[in-house]
Amino acid sequence: MEWTVDQLRQFVTTAECGSFSAAARHLGKAQSAVSTAIGLLEVDLGVALFDRSRRNAQLSDAGRVLLLEARELLRQAEQLDQRARSLHGGDEAALSLALDEALPYTAIGTLMREISAKFPNLELTLLNGTATEVADYVEQERASVAFHFDRGPVRASFDQRHIGSVRQGVFVASDHPLADGRTVRRQDLARQRQLLMHADDVHEVAYSPRVWRSDSFYSTAEMVADNLGWAVLPINIARYEGFSKALKEVPCPSLALPRLSVRMLWLPGRPLGATALYVQQRFTELLGDGAA
Repeated sequence: MEWTVDQLRQFVTTAECGSFSAAARHLGKAQSAVSTAIGLLEVDLGVALFDRSRRNAQLSDAGRVLLLEARELLRQAEQLDQRARSLHGGDEAALSLALDEALPYTAIGTLMREISAKFPNLELTLLNGTATEVADYVEQERASVAFHFDRGPVRASFDQRHIGSVRQGVFVASDHPLADGRTVRRQDLARQRQLLMHADDVHEVAYSPRVWRSDSFYSTAEMVADNLGWAVLPINIARYEGFSKALKEVPCPSLALPRLSVRMLWLPGRPLGATALYVQQRFTELLGDGAA
């Protein structure tokens, strides 16, 4: 086959404009050039695309079928051209992100929509897991970059960058003994069961002699909703609407809880591409804008 993309474009334009002269004006070509190009395309394909016995350019039966194929080929050609320009500009062809499942969903949802709009040709892979698991994904080279809550010292095998933080607080079920609206003290917390996050190499502070542990913030929050104890939770987890009951924040100034740091991890010696740098910058902005 010797047909060209330009011939297909002239064929499609003629079909859409309804005449060779209108297509020529639209394309900025001479009518004879458009007619010749389509004639050569018909010879190469072995079928007549237009019924020339009529005044206007009326598609033949074969032309109506092949018009759909031609449009799809032009779409693919344009996609190829866009992707080539994107790669020439320094964008990655593919990017794999590992995301801590406890990160603010609102910020992540906004980030994904903006990545789709800004990098329409990017091949994106998302891996979700606990803070420890997403770090493992980077170390195993399953992910290029990970974003997770800072749960302790980072391993020497990573480069890291702080990108933001999320407020955390003390939460209980609405029918918990501490949910009466009073400011509580550490002594009050110590009388009730504490639900702790449990992760490798991370030692959460236990304020109560009675503790249950879980490796998931969402699992911990669900136990809080079931009135099994109190827990320190990121604000975005506590506000999640999927729990059996809404959680209530308990004021406890004596704990002076710091904001929970969010960091980005990648392997040393692996420079971040333009797309990864955009993701880091935009996620930082979203966390700072309160999208958490």
